[in-house]
Formats: sequence, structure tokens, C-alpha cells
Amino acid sequence: MEMIKTPEELREKVAACSACLDGKFKGEDGKRAVVLCGGTGCLSSNSAEIREKFQQVIDEKGLHDKVSVNQVGCFGFCSQGPFCKIFPEDTLYRMVKLEDVEEIVEKDLLGGQIVERLLYVDPATGEKVQRQDDINFYKKQRRIALHGCGTIDPENIDEALGFGGYQGLMRALTMDRQEVINEVLKAGLRGRGGGGFPTGRKWQFAYNEKGDEKYVVCNGDEGDPGAFMDRSILEGNPLAVIEGMVIAGYAIGAKNGYFYVRAEYPVAVRRLRIAIKEAKEIGLLGEHILGTDFSFDVHIRLGAGAFVCGEETALLNSIEGKRGMPRPRPPFPAVKGLWQCPTIVNNVETLACVPYILREGWEKFAQYGTERSKGTKVFALGGKINNVGLVEVPMGTTLRELIYDIGGGIPGGKEFKAIQTGGPSGGCLTKEYLDEPIDFDNLVAKGSMMGSGGAIVMDEDNCMVDVAKFYMEFICDESCGKCTPCRIGTKRMLEILTKITEGKGEPDDITALEELVHVTQNGSLCALGQTAANPVKSTMTHFMDEYLAHINDKKCPAHVCKNLMQYKIVKDSCFGCGMCAKQCPASAISRTDYVAPGKKLAAMEIDPAKCVKCGACMSTCKFKAIIKE
Repeated sequence: MEMIKTPEELREKVAACSACLDGKFKGEDGKRAVVLCGGTGCLSSNSAEIREKFQQVIDEKGLHDKVSVNQVGCFGFCSQGPFCKIFPEDTLYRMVKLEDVEEIVEKDLLGGQIVERLLYVDPATGEKVQRQDDINFYKKQRRIALHGCGTIDPENIDEALGFGGYQGLMRALTMDRQEVINEVLKAGLRGRGGGGFPTGRKWQFAYNEKGDEKYVVCNGDEGDPGAFMDRSILEGNPLAVIEGMVIAGYAIGAKNGYFYVRAEYPVAVRRLRIAIKEAKEIGLLGEHILGTDFSFDVHIRLGAGAFVCGEETALLNSIEGKRGMPRPRPPFPAVKGLWQCPTIVNNVETLACVPYILREGWEKFAQYGTERSKGTKVFALGGKINNVGLVEVPMGTTLRELIYDIGGGIPGGKEFKAIQTGGPSGGCLTKEYLDEPIDFDNLVAKGSMMGSGGAIVMDEDNCMVDVAKFYMEFICDESCGKCTPCRIGTKRMLEILTKITEGKGEPDDITALEELVHVTQNGSLCALGQTAANPVKSTMTHFMDEYLAHINDKKCPAHVCKNLMQYKIVKDSCFGCGMCAKQCPASAISRTDYVAPGKKLAAMEIDPAKCVKCGACMSTCKFKAIIKE
């Protein structure tokens, strides 16, 4: 690769890359382009093999000089993947399989006809939608942190440059360091990792500290259950995060940056390594970047999967080779961080927003959002929702818009019950909050938090006591054990929740839980311990009736807790086919003497003493004669 030594050379390179990329999208070179989703979700559904199959069939048909094939980052709409998009027509095919490749090549690439069975079907209207931008899932999204994801090849630096890469850094290097910090301050960017601390203020603290050595650390240790925002950004456009880190380094006077990424993200790590290597080869990392006296290099450290290392001081300990445990604060990392030097720790999404602010100007970023929460936020939308996937929406978007307009509502017409935001550190919000705007302060005021962006939707079939128990199991496993309130308090809460879900709860357990919530919140060392009780606190606030039903009535209203429910066959609905008995692993189902009106065979019944409550009978019965009670 040819070295880029000056801003003028970068402009020339960007212009050439932009023209090439634009030509691919518009077909100006006379070629058509096939792009496939290369995110982890689609790769697990054979996206890489589908790409190879496309290349093989295209070569066999003699189309190699007329059609290009490559993979891009995550399209976001994970429940509909793997995706295949055809340019310049912008046709989007979803749920593509290996056996669909030849049909797409024959019918679309050769015949110019749409393969309609692979188009997205709007569940509300039943209409088939050809273009991605016309799908409701995408209509209300605004891509800033996800810039380039699902559009460019993340393993090709030319495409990243052609899509706006390094334009923010080029502008930043013409500014005074304080001016760069001021730009971020005016944009109102707050940390997307969970705390929501103003990014510019953190940078300012580090800038004000004296010292020859300072560091920038990118927190890619994404550990919340169901969260994959940072992973998708690193997989889809790693150069944008690198650029954000370099801008941060320039702003505070740092020469080195560290990526701390989970080892469980092999695709993200591989693409990050490629982007770093390519950036170094053309002079956009290393010594005297773009002919200035500013030098900056980046390094990668892999995390071993400890949830606590998402806390910034535990993360710094891990980079230093120590056990990942939080440090007392103050001093804060901006004063004494990595190897006791001033350090700023920003998460992946935060750094991905920085190039946009410097490239487009702080006003463009601040036009989105609310008064105190500017810009956009990426959410991993999952759980009991039709449209599972990654979404980026302006701050201030309501929960109703997120769940129903973008998420497509609850499957099977079930009733919405709650949404857990902020992961294990967050809380549940009920239907009374559906019209509340999403921003940092409002979610906290309502008993939850933004967190890193996990959003798990629950419906009427979820038991909220069981949900609290699930999160507490996770927190207990992940507690570093350094401080007693977190180590012991979370363990005691889990024991009580387990006792309640097993039908052994007592009225005094409510008081005990309330006391433990107070102790862990006020006595734990780090933010993870201080928020560990949030799932218990929020479910008790909004669903105390479920707790009381478990304790006083020995019933689970949602019929989830096995010790508090049983399966029953409604005899008048039973056709006596006996399929349930064949599937029962405990031989708990037998035939009765009762023949229901209009039926020919005697009905079946379940012996509750033998039933292991596996649910095999209920899933087998096609007459819906088996219920939970």
C-alpha cells in the first residue's frame, strides 16, 4: 500500500476510494455487486459459505467480470438474516440459504427478475418490500455509531476511507487540542458504556493532567446478556473506532491506545487486527500522522470473559496483568489510570461517535436527542419481540416506538409486560412507561438505566420473580468478590429468590430482600456492585403482586416456576390420540375411562406425582388440550 504522508494525499486517496465505492453502489462501472452480511449472527447461519457459493456460481456462469461479491458488517435485522443485497438496484433478500444462491444468480443477476419469495414481508400489510430503507425496522433509525456497518467491507480500508473514514481526524489535526475537546463538549456526547458521563469532561480532566505519558483505552469488554452493540461496530467498521481513539489521543496528548476486547469476539478481533495493520501500512497510525508531529499507536489486549472487567478500573488492572478487580476511586483513571498515568476509558460506541462529530461538526450530532442526552443510541433489541436485532435511534425515541414501530411488537399477539434495559445492572419498565422518551436521566428516574444498550422485552408468559433470579444468578457468578456487600449480598438475594420460586418463600423474605438491596447499593465498591440489586428492586417495585402470589398463595401467575405449577389435560378437549403419553419421559400420562362428547377415544390424564414438568406433552398436543395451572 502507498503511504499517505499529508492531508492532500489523504484527500486524493479518499476521493478515489469514494468514487470507487460510489461506482459499486450505483453500477457506474457497469458491474453489479452482491454483498452479504458478515456479522457473527449471519456467519453462524452459513453466510461465509453462501458467499463462497455465490463466487463459485458466478465464475461458472462467466459473470466474474460483471458481478463482484463481498461481505460487509451486520445489517442489524438479525432475526431475518442471513442477508444478501444486490446493487445498484438495492434489492434486499433475507433468510438466504445455500440452496437459494443459484436461483438468485439465474433469476436476478442473469434474468433481471426479483426472487420475490426471499423479499421481506411486512407483517402488518402482507406486502413484499424490496428496499432496505422501506422496511419499518429501519425507517426510524439514524446511523452514527453504526456508520458504514452493513455497507462497507470491514476488511478493506479503501472502502472505509471512501465512506468518510479519517475525515474527522484530518479536521482535528488542524485544530488546537482544547478546540477538539470543546467540540466534543458542545456535541453533548455522553459515555455509551453505561455511566453516561460527559465524554468531553473526561477528556478535559486527562488533558489538564501533567505528564509525558497518557493513554486512551477502548472498552470492548461487552458482557451484558443479550448485548452485541460493540461487537457489531468492531465487526462492521473497525477503522471508525480506531479513528475515534486517535482523535481522543490527540486531544489529551497521548501516544498510545489499548483496545480491550472480549476473546469471545474472534471475528471482531480479527477485523480489528486487519484494520490496524492496514492503517499502519499507509501511515494513518504510527509516527507523524499526516505529516504532523503527532504520533499514535494502538495495541490489542484480550479479555478472558470476566463481566467485572467492563468496569473501567478492573479493566485497567487486567491490561496491567493483574486480577480484574475494581480500584477504589478517587483517584479516577483520568488522573491515575493505566500504570498510574492519566488515562481516558471510552467504550466502543462512544469512540465510534467521535469521528462523526469532528467530520460533520458538533451541531449535526446535537440536532438529535434531548436537552441532556444528545445524539443517538444503539440498542440490542431481543427477547419476546418480532424484530430481533441491532437498532440505532435518536435519544428521545419512546419505548413504544422502539418496541412496536421498530421491533414490530410482541409475537403471537401476546401482551407486553416489561422491558429490561441496562442489562443486569438495569431494571424493568412496564407498559405505563411506553410513551417515555429514552435518555440517560429519564431511564434512571423511572428506576432503570441506559446501560450499554441491552433491551430485553418480556411478555405475559414471563415470571418476574424468575427474571430477577436469572439476573442474580449471572451477577453472583460474575462478582469479583473483592467487597463484602456485593460478594455476600448478591449471594443472599439469590438464595431468597430461589427459595421463593421453589414455593418455600415466607413473608419475611420481602423485608430481607429490601434490606439487602439497600446494603449492596450503598456499600459496594464499584458501580457494578452498586447496581447489582436493580433487577430485584425494580421487579419488587412493579410486580410485588407476583412476589406475594409466590409466597402467600404458592402460585406462579405466569406458570413458569416448576414447583408452583402443574400440567393438566382438559378432558373435554382431549381426542385421546395418546401422543402426549408417547412423548412423556416419566410415564406420567395414562388413559382414563372418560370419553368426551363428540370424541371416539377415552381422554388422557397426567399423574402430578410422576410429572417432571418438562413440557413435552404440551408441545406435542396439536389439539391444545394441555394447559398449565
